[in-house]
Amino acid sequence: MSVLDRIHAAGIVLPAAEMPRALYAPYTLHHGLLTISGQLPLQDGKPMFIGRVPGTVGVEAAQAAARLCLANLLGWACAATDGNLERIRGIVRVGGYVAVEPGFDDAPLVINAASELLNRIFAERGRHARLALGVASLPFGAPVEIEATFALDA
Repeated sequence: MSVLDRIHAAGIVLPAAEMPRALYAPYTLHHGLLTISGQLPLQDGKPMFIGRVPGTVGVEAAQAAARLCLANLLGWACAATDGNLERIRGIVRVGGYVAVEPGFDDAPLVINAASELLNRIFAERGRHARLALGVASLPFGAPVEIEATFALDA
């Protein structure tokens, strides 16, 4: 089964890659490394989740937000590889940021939703180093933001 087949089997619909109107690139390619900028839980350009965990956004909803961030991230990976996700040889690192209420110290539980999905989609190639941090706020009031670096075949 191909990576794209596993993405579809996981119920993920890859979004169309639209260049942001901002002062950064959505991804960079450098010496076989694809680094994708932080992705928010947006769908059709609109936030699907707003608030901090676990106050206005419960842990399960934050995990769903993390999966949506990952779908957006994979959309950029697809664009960067011209649709050939088989070029991904491994995931070097995932950074996950969770907007948390004071006292909530389980950001890794939220980011686990994205890590589990990466492991399911990429199998052994999906194992990765990871950062999971609780932060005071994220852009547009999002509860989760995820970025990643992939190792690519030439």
